[in-house]
This record gives sequence, structure tokens and C-alpha cells, in this order.
Amino acid sequence: MSALDKMNEALRNLSGGLIGENTKADVGDAMAAFGGEDYDMMAWADPFMPDFSMKPKMVEKLCELIKAPAAAHYTAPVGNSELKQAIARKLKRKNDLEVNANSNIIITPGSDAGLFFAMAPFLGKGDEVLIPCPSYPNNFQNCEIMGAVPVKVPLKAENGYQLEIAEFESRLTEKTKMVVLTHPNNPTTTVFNEKSLNDLRDFIVKNDLVLIVDQAFEDHIYDGRKFITPASLEGLWERTVSVFSVSKGFGLSGLRVGYNVAPTQLMDKYYASAVAIVGAASTIAQQAVIEAFEDPQYMDEFYAAFERRRRVVCEILSEVPDIKVDMPESGFLLWIDVGRLGGGAEVSRVLAQQAHVIVNDGAGYGAPEGIRIVIGVYRDDERVYAAMRKVAACLTELAKR
Repeated sequence: MSALDKMNEALRNLSGGLIGENTKADVGDAMAAFGGEDYDMMAWADPFMPDFSMKPKMVEKLCELIKAPAAAHYTAPVGNSELKQAIARKLKRKNDLEVNANSNIIITPGSDAGLFFAMAPFLGKGDEVLIPCPSYPNNFQNCEIMGAVPVKVPLKAENGYQLEIAEFESRLTEKTKMVVLTHPNNPTTTVFNEKSLNDLRDFIVKNDLVLIVDQAFEDHIYDGRKFITPASLEGLWERTVSVFSVSKGFGLSGLRVGYNVAPTQLMDKYYASAVAIVGAASTIAQQAVIEAFEDPQYMDEFYAAFERRRRVVCEILSEVPDIKVDMPESGFLLWIDVGRLGGGAEVSRVLAQQAHVIVNDGAGYGAPEGIRIVIGVYRDDERVYAAMRKVAACLTELAKR
């Protein structure tokens, strides 16, 4: 028996790493397998990638910090105190959450690590987790790695991908322990409305469940939509862990800084286990990120670009037959139903081979009829539009078959 055979089943059965035929667009050097520089990589949700996106004052701050003695050393596993104070001010201003920086916030090395850390203490073998679907792939994979069972709760296009509590209720069992919500949703960009969130709150409280909310895409909300942080709703704070990122809003994916917010009783246990599970985020990255939190204009360029692009790319796709695409409500993603063209796996394969555009197959999001395209790549709008015109032409040809 090999060491591989001793792995837990969920990890042992994963594909898309180094070995095997399934190459995943979101696995590091796999990008090279798709043909290199003549390909448009539109599968990584990383603002302006691969172009320069860091603001000059952030560059200056990092250069200053790297020369300081502290740069080479650990910081507290629970996070930089000054950064947590800045985050507490942001939470009050933007999320309607009044928190104690020293007992309700923990800094993580990115929100992916934060999401895993948030879920892990609650889940054991056989526990069931309700996940509105389509949803972020890590929501499903984390459950499986922990021995839990992800239960998909369908979000329907005809209902604007809003939550329907009857769908949750019909999947509730005595093994249900948690709901994991990505809000705004990735990949559909849905901003869940007040009714959806209030109904979800009532369902969670009634059934004594835990709520994990990933708010990585909260910073870019369009058309005057009201964004509600679920933990701010009456009855949810005590049973919610909220996961945040600086990657999407600030365009600082490479610094790997995220943060989780939770009530003191839960945070006490996260603090106690932080050094063993998450270690600590980068010392200099945490100090640098303070600059972004204290600058109210830091996100403006990203917001303007993404708001502009969503309109243009939808216009580019407007004449393509047999697809369904809605104007993004948030962020810099595009979710396209290509079920009538053969589904996400086939369409993403054809786009890679013929249009040289790499997109995400919807199967990983629990919705094999779709594809996800990241329109937030590149600093130059025209490069995005040129890539999307290739996508439109390729999809149009597929529709003729």
C-alpha cells in the first residue's frame, strides 16, 4: 500500500493537480499547458492580471517595509493589531457591524485559507452542508476534505438566482449542520436581496444552524443595489462567521491577506488554534494593506473599469444565439448558460482550442450547463473586449452546429 492509498478518500480522488489528463485552469503553472502567451487567461479572478495593478503609494509602502527589521520576522498568528483596527472601522462604516478589533477579527493568509479555517471546527464525517448552487468550488471541496457532505440547493435563473427557502427546507435533514453562502455569489454575481437574506436568517435560526458567509466580492456592487452583510441581521451574529478578502476589491491578490469576523465565543477558539492551522499572514503584507483600508479612493479605478466592462461585454454577446447571459450585479465575473451549446465542459474546451481563451467550466461550480468568464483581467479594456469578441464568434459558430 502506498502513502497515497492512506490519504482520505476526498483528497485521494482529486484531479487537476500534477498527474492525470484533467488540467485545471486555476492550478498555477497549468496555464502553460494551454499554449502560453497567445492565450487569453480569463479564468482567474484576479483584478487586471497579469498587468500591473498596485497603486504607487502601495509600492512605496512595501519598499519601505521590506527594509525594516520586522520584515523578516513573524507577526502574531491572529494578525497585526493596527490592521485589525482599520478593519473594524471599515466593518462599522460599510457592513453595519460594530466589532471589537481584538476579539472579533482574525487575519488570514487569504480568504481561501480563511474559508477553510471558518468551516473546519464545525464539520465532521457525515455532517451535511447546504450550499446554494452555482457556488464557489471551494465550498464543495472543503466539505469533502473534512468528511462532510455538500448538499446543493439550486438557484434558478428565472428567479434571478435569489434564494428560495423552500429549496433549503426540502433538503434539511437531522444531519444538516451548516449553510455556506457566497455573497455576492461567485459565479452568478447575484447580490442576495433583503427578502432572501431575511428568509435565510429565519431558516437558520429556526433550525439552529451555523452560517459561513464568503464576502470576497462585496466591494463592487452595481446599479444602486443594497448590499446587506448577513451577520448584521438580528439573530445571525451569534451563529455566523464572515470571510473577507483584500484580493478582489483592492486588487492585492498577491499579498495574500484576508480576514474572518465572528462573535467572541467562536473567535476564542479560532485564536487558540490559529498558530497550528493558519500560521500567520505575511508581516509586511499586513502592514501594507492598512494603506488601502485608510484610502477611500483606493478601489475607484477598479470599480469604474469593471462597471464599464460589464456593459460592453454583454453588448458583444447580445447577438450570440442559444446562450443566456445576464448583466453582472457585482464584481468582475460573467456567468453564461451554454447548455444549448453542449454544456460548460464542451464549450470551455472549444474556446481554449479554437478561440485561445481560457474560461472556467461550470461543473466545478455545481452547474455543468454554464461557463464563468473573468472580465476583470488586463488593465486595458480593449484587450478584454478583443478576447470577448473571439468568445462571441466561437459561440456563434457552435450554435450553427
